Amino acid sequence: MATPSLLFLLLVSTFAYFISSASAAAAAITPSSSVAAANFIKSSCSATTYPALCVQSLSAYANTVKLSRKELAQAALAVSLARAQTTRDFVTRSTKLKGLKVREYEAVKDCLEEMGDTVDRLSKSMKELKGMGSQSKGQDFLWHVSNVETWVSAALTDENTCMDGFSGKVAEGQLKTSIRTRIVNVAQVTSNALALVNRFASKH
Repeated sequence: MATPSLLFLLLVSTFAYFISSASAAAAAITPSSSVAAANFIKSSCSATTYPALCVQSLSAYANTVKLSRKELAQAALAVSLARAQTTRDFVTRSTKLKGLKVREYEAVKDCLEEMGDTVDRLSKSMKELKGMGSQSKGQDFLWHVSNVETWVSAALTDENTCMDGFSGKVAEGQLKTSIRTRIVNVAQVTSNALALVNRFASKH
């Protein structure tokens, strides 16, 4: 029977082995693949309207995206959907503020409807793109990707319509600034997502 000290040494050596093996594997694979993915994202984002925002918002998805145009488009849609949902929730809370003027309330209410449509269309886009298998080709591919492009374009229109509702003197001050800032950001990442979807479609 092994002595306690021998068992301890065996455990330590085994642990050290797994640690060194994991480190070696990480050193052999992770840096090169991470750099390639980062460069791929940067290169792809250069074709968007807001490249710096594109890189900043998609860098966290590098391990998932790798070198896949479809995964990159999917990640861009995920970013857009998440920000649209957060903005919709903020606008929802804004409808409950006390002291809103009638025109302000109507603008916020209309914006909430537009953001609800945005979330719905971006959700559909993500499901449609995700459901496209590797065997999707020809007219089948074109039909699916056309649906995605149509819904993302419509979502972008919804966002712009919301911003238009706050033009002029309909609303002033912090509320207008807060809502418009959020909507502008959502519109920018949605624009980038549409560009990356179009890029995926053209390179397929």
